[in-house]
Amino acid sequence: MIPDLAIRYDFGKVWDFLFSPIILEALWVTLQISVLAMVLGIILGVVLAVMRVSKNPFASTLAGIYVWFWRGTPVILQLLLFFFGLRGLIDEDIFRDNWTRFRASVIIFALNEAAYMAEIARAGILSVETGQMDAAKSLGMTNLQAMRRIILPQALRVMVPPTGNEFIAILKNTSVLFVIGIVELTNAARIQAASSLRVMELYTVAAFWYLVVVTVFSIGQAELERILAAGERDQPETLFSRVIGVMGGRRE
Repeated sequence: MIPDLAIRYDFGKVWDFLFSPIILEALWVTLQISVLAMVLGIILGVVLAVMRVSKNPFASTLAGIYVWFWRGTPVILQLLLFFFGLRGLIDEDIFRDNWTRFRASVIIFALNEAAYMAEIARAGILSVETGQMDAAKSLGMTNLQAMRRIILPQALRVMVPPTGNEFIAILKNTSVLFVIGIVELTNAARIQAASSLRVMELYTVAAFWYLVVVTVFSIGQAELERILAAGERDQPETLFSRVIGVMGGRRE
C-alpha cells in the first residue's frame, strides 16, 4: 500500500507547480488582501477599542454593537451579504464598477478583523494601570493625548502576540474568498488540481506556501516581542511613578 502511494504521489510535480506563475500570482493576491485588511483592521480596531472604554455611553454602545455583529456572523456569510447583497441592492453602474472582488475582499475582511482587534486593543488598554491616565492629566494632557502618547504605547506590548495570531488567522481565512470568485492560493491550487488531476501535489504546494509565509511572519513577530520586552526592562519607571515622585518632592 505504501509503495503504491509513493509511486502515485509525484514529487517532481510538486516542484513543477511550486513556482508556477498561477500559484505565485495567487500567493501575491493572498498576501495583498491579508496585509491591507490587517492594517485597516488594526486602525479601525484601535478606534473601536477607545470608543468601548470611553465614558460616553453612545460611543461605547455603538462600538459594542459593531463588535457584536462582526464577531457573531461567519466571515463567509459576510462576504456573500456585502458583496452580492450590495450589488443586488444598489443598482448603479458606478458602484458595480468600483465594488470589485478585490476591493470588497479587503474591506469586508478589514471590517471583520476590526471587531477582533477592538477586543485585543481594549484588553491592552485595560492592562495599563489606571493611575497612568490620572498622571497624564495632571501633566496637562487631554484624554486623547494621554491615550495616544501614554496608554496605547504601553498597551502595544500586550497587543502584539494576539495581533500576530490574528494576522495568521486572516491569512488562512482568505481561502473562503472563492465564494466571490477570488483566485487566492487555495483556490488556485484547487483549479490547477482539477485540470492536472494532481490533487495531493497541488494542495501540498499550497500548504508549503502558507507555512513559508506564517514562518517568516512568526520570526518577525518574535523579534518585535523581544524588542518590546527589552524596552520594558530598560524603562522600569512608569509615568505614574515619575509624577508621584515629583509631586512628593522625590530627589533624583
